[in-house]
Amino acid sequence: MKRLKIYDMTLRAPAGRKDGKLSFKEKLEIAKLLDHLRVDVIELPPIGNTKADKLANSTITAMVKNGISAAVMIGSGAIDETWESIKGAVHPQLNLLVPLSTVQMEYICHKKAPAMLPLITEEIKKCRFHCEKVEFTALDATRAEPEFLKSAISTAIEAGADRITICDTAGLSLPDEFGAFIADLKKDVKGFENAELYVELSDDMGMAGACAAAAVKAGADGVKCTAVASGYPTLDQMAVFMEKKGAQLDMDCALGTTDLTRTISRIRDVLAPASENEKPFRDMADDGTEVTLDENDDISEVIKVIKKMGYDLSEEDNAKVYEAFMRVARKKHYVGTKELDAIIASTAMQVPSNYRLENYVINSGNIITATANILIDKNGEKIRGIGCGDGPIDAAFLAIEQIIGHHYEVDDFQIRTVTEGRDAMGSALVKLRTDGRVYSGSGISTDIIGASIRAYISALNKIVYDQG
Repeated sequence: MKRLKIYDMTLRAPAGRKDGKLSFKEKLEIAKLLDHLRVDVIELPPIGNTKADKLANSTITAMVKNGISAAVMIGSGAIDETWESIKGAVHPQLNLLVPLSTVQMEYICHKKAPAMLPLITEEIKKCRFHCEKVEFTALDATRAEPEFLKSAISTAIEAGADRITICDTAGLSLPDEFGAFIADLKKDVKGFENAELYVELSDDMGMAGACAAAAVKAGADGVKCTAVASGYPTLDQMAVFMEKKGAQLDMDCALGTTDLTRTISRIRDVLAPASENEKPFRDMADDGTEVTLDENDDISEVIKVIKKMGYDLSEEDNAKVYEAFMRVARKKHYVGTKELDAIIASTAMQVPSNYRLENYVINSGNIITATANILIDKNGEKIRGIGCGDGPIDAAFLAIEQIIGHHYEVDDFQIRTVTEGRDAMGSALVKLRTDGRVYSGSGISTDIIGASIRAYISALNKIVYDQG
């Protein structure tokens, strides 16, 4: 039985966003939900020039179990840094986006057809140097010159690409036309027997799902989808297709269908969050350092508050925190202490991870003492700790202390829900104090205990780095 592979583009083409941007936490939550659905590969967009894009990629790759593919536009010069951001994934791959219609080649690459072939060879080989799995995406393939399209695909395969994606970017194909188009390519392109074929279809005429089905019947190995309607075939459309036609075509897929509707609904909520004005409550600081800042406060005022909260940041980190603060302040009427804490934890002093969480087991109840069994990787060495405490989080922190052989004062500990529903994401912030300085770490997970453990380890890594 043939396996139909599902590549999800929800993060690469977010729906309902005018600027096409998602927040850091939104990206993490969507990736976690897609991983739960067992899509074969989660596609990430091309990284920009910001450190946040690279950090988001590396964080996502560390938290998902299935494949990760990062897109790179040909000629952008971003192959090396894109690979660095995903190399920690279980199954990483690079996806080279290449416009092949005459108009797009000249507009995007400023090149004509003859000059594109050597560039394709060069860029595919660069990707192949880093990565065993390399995808070649033929953008606007249905409007490319037929012979040039075949030459470009053959060139990519010869250079090392083992996955080829054919795009109907304009969305002008009818199902029978696109099925025949795919069949002809499979028959005529030299080397196609050594590569998998995927399709990416625009839904401008409402026929993307039908065209995808026709492509699968014609021999396509996989389909690019999104979790919600955003101009491409959707996961639920492909689930219905496999349910109705899978047996007839002798095919199956790994897509989890048990709670498909509920999970997609959760992703839809993340992609279209309620506005701040619709929220009945706003974060209010309730400790002794309560503050209210807005975009009119300059960097000196923000630094005063940061110091009052117990942080002693470098000049560089103060600048980073202020930049992040201003981004938040421009969108809201105020920034409270808890929000500033979160900004500091996620922005200041981003350091290498000397300690990494491998796994944990927590036992707790109202008639037993809470215990935590935690395995941590310390620079390649696996160390296990066991702790008993007044609750699961106390036990977890004691287990970590047993591993590191040191006790740090927990200056502050906060937990909150980031999203709603049974599969809500929880966010934790831990502040550790040592030698009069405060170090904060943040963690996020659908399990609030896991988020708390990650937050503690995040703060611990900052202490270890700062103390050399």
